[in-house]
Order: sequence, then C-alpha cells, then structure tokens
Amino acid sequence: MVMISTKTLYSAVLKTEQIDDAHKFQSLPQPSGSYPYRLNVPNAGNKRKMVFHMIGDTGGLGTPSTQHQVVTQMAAQYAEAIEDQPSFLYHLGDIVYHYGEAEHYDAQFLSPFENYPGPIYAIAGNHDSDINPDSEDHYDSLEAFYTAFCNICPKTIYFGKDAQRKSQVQPNVYWTMEAPLATIIGLYTNVPKYGSIRKEQRSWFIKELQNAAKLSAEKAIIVSLHHAPYSADTNHGSSLNMIEFLESAFKEAGVKPDIVFSGHVHNYQRFSKHYIDGKTVPFVVAGAGGFDELHTLADPTDPAYDTQSPILNHVQLDNYCDNKHGFLKIAIEKNPFSFTIKGDYYTLSRQNRLEGSQQPSLFDSFTVDLTGR
Repeated sequence: MVMISTKTLYSAVLKTEQIDDAHKFQSLPQPSGSYPYRLNVPNAGNKRKMVFHMIGDTGGLGTPSTQHQVVTQMAAQYAEAIEDQPSFLYHLGDIVYHYGEAEHYDAQFLSPFENYPGPIYAIAGNHDSDINPDSEDHYDSLEAFYTAFCNICPKTIYFGKDAQRKSQVQPNVYWTMEAPLATIIGLYTNVPKYGSIRKEQRSWFIKELQNAAKLSAEKAIIVSLHHAPYSADTNHGSSLNMIEFLESAFKEAGVKPDIVFSGHVHNYQRFSKHYIDGKTVPFVVAGAGGFDELHTLADPTDPAYDTQSPILNHVQLDNYCDNKHGFLKIAIEKNPFSFTIKGDYYTLSRQNRLEGSQQPSLFDSFTVDLTGR
C-alpha cells in the first residue's frame, strides 16, 4: 500500500470502472409552484450582508449522536451570533437513508434538527429519491421529501411524532432561491450513482443562469446540486455526468456561476477550476454532515482511478478533510468598495460527538472576490 503524506499529491479522480445504474432514474413529481420555480426569500439578510449554513448527507441510522452534534454546533452559532447570525440552512441532500421513506424522517431529520432555530431549505439527494424495493407500502419517489419541503404553505408534517417544525415552502424539486445578495440555483440530480439530469431541467437551468447574470452586479450566482462533479474520494470519484452537464450548460448559457456546492461524497473537499477566459470557479463538496461512514481520498497512483482525463484539466484540489464531520457557514458581503463570498468550514473533533459543550474547530476558510462587477 502506498502511503501519501502530503495533500498536494491528491487530485480529482474518475473511477476507471464506473457503475452504470441509469435504470434507477425516477420520474419527477409535479411541481408545487409555478414555472420558473423561483422562491423569493427577502429575510435572507439584506443588501449588505447575507449569512447562511450549508450541509449535506446528514441522514443515517448508524450513529445518530453525530447528526445531533453537528446540528447542535450550528444552532449554537446561530444563537450566539450578533452580526453574523445565519438566516437559514441550505441542505444539499440525503436527508434520510437509505431510501426516501417517510418513517425515517422523524429520527433522521425532524428530531436532530428540532433545535435549529432557522428555516431549512433543501435539494433532494439520491437516497431521498430512491424507493425501497422491499417496502410493503407503496410510495412514490420524493413523496416524503415533498411533504417536508415542497408545500404551498407551511403545514404540520404528519410523520413527525412531536416535531414543531412545519413543512417548507419550495416550488419544485429543482428551484431557485432569490435572496437580497444571491441567486441560488438548486438542481435535482436524481437517483443514479453519478447523477442524471434530463432535457427539461437542463433547459430550465440555462434560462436560470441567464436570468441570474442579469442581476449579477448585485447578487452572487450560486449553483447547488447533490452529486459532486469533482471528487478525489475512493467511494464515488468525480461524476462525468455532472461535469459534462454543467460545462455544456455554462457554455450554452454564456454564464458561469461564482461557486458550486455539492454533497453526496461524505467528506469536505474544495477545488478550484481555472477556465481559459480567466475565471476561477470553486467547487466545494460538503457531504460530511452526519452519515456515519466518511469517505477517504483515493491514492492517485492506484490504477482503479484515472487522474489524467482531459475533463479533469485545470481542476486543483485546494483543501480537504476526510476524517471528521462538519458544516459550512457562508457569508456574502457587499459595500461600495468590495463584494465577496466568504466560506468557513467547521469540523467536529471525535470528542465533540459526545460532548456538545465543545466548540467546533475552524478547518478551512476561502474567499471569492466579486468586486468590480
């Protein structure tokens, strides 16, 4: 076994033998809102500052204390903040495992997040969308997710035992959040291991990018999706499907986002992609939100992984954490002299899993400079 001692040797990888499970694609439910599926969130900060949490892959049955600890630390940040209080939490999917069954929402989502003070918005992950073939009760893909997140007004979630949190109001399984300082375009990447997005959603996404560009002098352009386009991990690796989808859509729209967030991979990774037009786009993986198993990074000399594919050109791994759970805190600030997106990634020590009084550690910070738009 080759031991790798420095982060600089790691890079985005493609598995040389990828699973083809396109047959797992699930048809989409009807939207709960009207086209083009935009949700105005005026209370998400103001025209000077916007702060929010972001996390993915929080579900799981193995070690529920991990989920509770992550949420406890986010809630503490929320309660203790004076100027930088988060306005909401944005979930990157995989809220429940291993299938999107309503019976698991109480233990894996409603109970752990009961004490989070702010609203929770979400895109669905592959596990939220999948259907248990052994289930005795028939249910449709995303049925429970829609009940929890895609109502036309806040309602009591019937499968929550004692939960006080009401359902969220979102217009569709893919949708755009319009906030004072950001346009956040949320994609739905379905069930297959490497994601799948079809023609109708692609057309919508291109138009949403173009609409966001019209507002880019005042708002950051953020894209979120569950399946990670770029990854250096052993379990999934990069998603060729998602890379090709995004790059072709960016080209056709004539618009690139300022940053891309994803989950699916159970760790933290931050990549920079350098485009020939001079723009650099960070691709951030934040999928260490609570699921018990974390994904380690792959040895790039292992023949099971390809690091030389041209599709990985100009993509650099800037930082990673593959042995601790954690969460992101994003702050967007704009004044007459600067316009920035700042990200802080916090990790929990192994002691933090059992001792909620300890503070999380700041592991990584990054800034995207939008000044001069």
